Amino acid sequence: MAFWFYRGLRRGIATTRYPKALDSWTAQLPSPPAFHSARLTPALADALIDSCPSRALTRDDHELALDLGACTGCGRCVEASGGVAVPSGEFLLAATAGPQLIKRIGIGGAVDDLC
Repeated sequence: MAFWFYRGLRRGIATTRYPKALDSWTAQLPSPPAFHSARLTPALADALIDSCPSRALTRDDHELALDLGACTGCGRCVEASGGVAVPSGEFLLAATAGPQLIKRIGIGGAVDDLC
């Protein structure tokens, strides 16, 4: 990304095209968590909510809600989860409305998929 910035400054270009491929270093960027819903319990969900400094996690009765617009990708919930949450690797997020950035994860789901 820095390459494109300096190239633009040097050539006097205000905008550039979006890169055709992601650079290899993008795998190291912080990203929101993904959850193993079958291993998620109400008590663990509450602990994850308490560990989130940006208050991106909330809980309804049987769902954990992750606000991707508020999540900073700090990783505190990943550290506190004991393997139930892992970094998603998704850092390119866009939406036309705020509610589209709310991800709902079932607590104690039937299938152990990453959500």
